[in-house]
Amino acid sequence: MSQRMQQGQPMIIMGEDAQRVKDRDAQEYNIQAARAVAEAVRSTLGPKGMDKMLVDSMGDVTITNDGVTILKEMDIDNPTAEMIVEVAETQEDEAGDGTTTAVATAGELLKNAQDLLEQDIHPTAIIKGFHLASQEARAQVDDIAENVEPDDTELLKKVAETSMTGKSSELNKDLLADLIVDTVSAVTVEADDGSHVVDLANANIETQTGRSTAESELLNGAVIDKDAVHDDMPTEFDEADVLLLNEPIEIEEADVDTQVNIESPDQLQQFLDQEEKQLKQKVQQIVDSGADVVFCQKGIDDMAQHYLAKEGILAVRRTKKSDIAFLRDVVGGSVVSDLDTLEAADLGRGSVRRDGEDELFYVEGLDDESHGVTLLLRGSTDHVVDEIERGVTDALDVVSTTVSDGRVVAGGGAIEVELARRLRSYAGSVGGREQLAVEAFADAVELVPRVLAENAGLDSIDTLVSLREAHENGDVRAGLNVFSGDVEDTFDAGVVEPAHSKEQALSSATEAANLVLKIDDIIAADELSTSGDGEEEGGAPGGGMGGMGGMGGMGGAM
Repeated sequence: MSQRMQQGQPMIIMGEDAQRVKDRDAQEYNIQAARAVAEAVRSTLGPKGMDKMLVDSMGDVTITNDGVTILKEMDIDNPTAEMIVEVAETQEDEAGDGTTTAVATAGELLKNAQDLLEQDIHPTAIIKGFHLASQEARAQVDDIAENVEPDDTELLKKVAETSMTGKSSELNKDLLADLIVDTVSAVTVEADDGSHVVDLANANIETQTGRSTAESELLNGAVIDKDAVHDDMPTEFDEADVLLLNEPIEIEEADVDTQVNIESPDQLQQFLDQEEKQLKQKVQQIVDSGADVVFCQKGIDDMAQHYLAKEGILAVRRTKKSDIAFLRDVVGGSVVSDLDTLEAADLGRGSVRRDGEDELFYVEGLDDESHGVTLLLRGSTDHVVDEIERGVTDALDVVSTTVSDGRVVAGGGAIEVELARRLRSYAGSVGGREQLAVEAFADAVELVPRVLAENAGLDSIDTLVSLREAHENGDVRAGLNVFSGDVEDTFDAGVVEPAHSKEQALSSATEAANLVLKIDDIIAADELSTSGDGEEEGGAPGGGMGGMGGMGGMGGAM
């Protein structure tokens, strides 16, 4: 509670239930909260990183070492911790991978900042020093990075394999890396200015259980995991007019509740005849348009199914909205929402075939303007195929980022050790106390090789000494081989990462750390609301701020 003295009496300016933490206590509280999030994911970093099992309130289990997935699934209820989660989400959106690196770096920056705060270095000086170090580090990443051409499939494959290493998809990374590079190539176009644009919206991912991951494949067009609505319908067309429908082929129901009084069997028959006539009319509209195949996003009445089968039309109901949108890219045409306005021009063109063994429809476009590919991932169980899909999705984002950006760097901690070396040299040119912040930033960057060594069961101090020695001797690509424990040229060894991902991780981590450091006062208003059963519920951020002090191990915030 905050009070001011007025005429010798305390003046209350905050509610009795409000909680407040100020100055050093507030900074320490925030730093501990952010570090707790970073600690939660750092053990997943690298090829030897461990997995996390996440069980939600419904009992659904997720097993993964993907940083952003872990943080999204965790029940984090702390305002500062949520800011660090946003770092992972931003990294995922902008670079596709490197979420664990970004979050762990943000936590390490705050840890080092705490040491500086204890030396009475003002937060403003630390913030400025971190900002200068971040700018210099990103400039140095660009200087160190090597160019990669979109047609350099071997190097792009190494980028994909590096992204998948340490994840479930690693077991079949040779095959999957080929499929990923082929997928990105299929949806890459050259812009007028000579740059390359990758549109991953034209690449769809479908999963299937019960088969080996080695049987995954890349298919032109779309894959629809649905059955025909009637057994007598044809299932293959070399050239088909395809209708994409967002309207049920069913009896139209009244908008309001109605009652119909039937006084004789004849009246009932008339009522049924009218419904049948309405269905026949809908089917006839489809027939008149010239459609051979109908993918309907909604339901299809049993009688309508019968009429469509008699007309030799293939119909699929309850097609996912996302599949309908993707089919539009593949076969062309429009998504029709009203059969009364249906015209032949609304239809797309494509070939359709049925795989009876996999129970899938394969749809390919026929026009030159048709585009779209589907990466069909297979796995033995739902848990396996879900984790493979996460790894492949990250790798797709990483390879597409690499193609668009055109720069790569050596992995295995090589880029981080080199950046730290250059930042320490740069610190000498920075005056004042900001120099200490730049040096602290350099130490934080070296977290990646240290954690890679720890997670591999190696001595992190010995590893870091060896890496620093190699870089002092001019070996810019010297990184850690986590399998052998040796220091080697990781670029030549095939451990290659996109430069943009590193730049984004540095930028996101720095901005999050500076945002936390700038806070010196936390005020939580404990507003009470009454639930429907009459019980009072507390609404303070972070579960009442955990008593405003206990964030050890997230302080019950997870």
